[in-house]
Amino acid sequence: MKKNSVLAWSAVVALGGFLFGFDTAVISGAEKAIQQYWDLSVFEHGLTISIALIGTVIGSLLGSRPSDRFGRKNTLYFVAIVYLLSSLGTAMADNWYMFLFFRFLGGVGVGTSSVTAPIYISEISPADRRGRLVGLFQFNVVLGILISYLSNYLISLAGEETSWRWMLGVQAVPSLIFFILIGFIPESPRWLILKKGATQKALEILRIINPKNCEQELIAIQNSDLDSGNKTKNKEGLFSGKYNRPVLLAMLFAFFNQVSGINAIIYYAPRIFEMAGLGAHSSLLSTVGIGIVNFSFTLLALNFIDKVGRRVLMLIGSVGLIVTLFLVGFTFYTESFGGIAIPVYIMIFIAFFAFSQGAVIWVFISEIFPNQVRAKGQTLGSSTHWIMAALIAFYFPYLSETFGGAVTFFFFGFMMVLQLIFVWRIMPETKGKSLEQIESNIILH
Repeated sequence: MKKNSVLAWSAVVALGGFLFGFDTAVISGAEKAIQQYWDLSVFEHGLTISIALIGTVIGSLLGSRPSDRFGRKNTLYFVAIVYLLSSLGTAMADNWYMFLFFRFLGGVGVGTSSVTAPIYISEISPADRRGRLVGLFQFNVVLGILISYLSNYLISLAGEETSWRWMLGVQAVPSLIFFILIGFIPESPRWLILKKGATQKALEILRIINPKNCEQELIAIQNSDLDSGNKTKNKEGLFSGKYNRPVLLAMLFAFFNQVSGINAIIYYAPRIFEMAGLGAHSSLLSTVGIGIVNFSFTLLALNFIDKVGRRVLMLIGSVGLIVTLFLVGFTFYTESFGGIAIPVYIMIFIAFFAFSQGAVIWVFISEIFPNQVRAKGQTLGSSTHWIMAALIAFYFPYLSETFGGAVTFFFFGFMMVLQLIFVWRIMPETKGKSLEQIESNIILH
């Protein structure tokens, strides 16, 4: 029963990932109707689509502050309210500026969620199941993307002129459910000990999480607090020098996540398929096909992440990404576009990405920072991820039109060669270790 309690708490918090995925992808079904409804120029249309990503960067940069000051649970309440207001606000907006504000607000929710939810799940998870439980967040992200595509399709069948409002407004339902369910989860025991000194309350929660060794775990958390220097822990900066290794690991991991080209492929799949000479059906293939492959291989990765480890998944994934990206680049270079080579290679790319980077990123970044700076570290990793996502999404059309598909995908492939070297030579394995053990291994390495 207690084992199931941790799973239930993780599942509730992972709903933040579902809303993250839903909010990110739902605009794809509404963007054309929105452009026509307010007669937007090309610039205004681009701002309408990208404003949520700007909010995401800001939310991820600021995410550690409420998480550390008010607690993980209260910050998740804030995220749920932001998602609820964003969905209702965009659905009922009577002018473009109001629509922009509420889409921006939704982006702030996505950014804050990408910091707080993985931290919370990481801090309540037993060491032997942490990968799978934190991985629930990413699983729910891709599930949210899939459901948003399906929801958009079903709502579009009604053929109403204002169906875009329903597409965006329907997110209010899971947002309200998320808000209600947060009331049933406890606060993170590590936050209670390190930020509030509520040892007894934390011990009660640890007793549910780890009944056999709860008191030893409590002592380990307290000792990690003492090791960092209790009086200076809140003043010590993330870039003080002590945390150089986890900082480097988080930034490189997030950097490589995006220079794989994943967001360029997800955002611009129809454009890529058109560059390869395919017709109008490519849009349906790219959204539904990519969504299903992404979902399936994320689910598969969750069954392996605690068995074989994060590093093994990353080694397998890196090799797969290198091969598929160079195959896509070579196909563009030779202009051998007959058949379905490009879509097949792209689907295989998505499979390898979901099985490695997609499943591992939020788990790994949430594990490698010490208790005292975990929220700041997660903010660093998440904001690096989102800034790179914005840059890649912004520059991809220019790169592909200026240099062509071959050079663009060869560049992504070369970046994945560097990622393979990073994983092989630098990335530590964190499978099966407590957060305090990981802290000791990485900081003292």
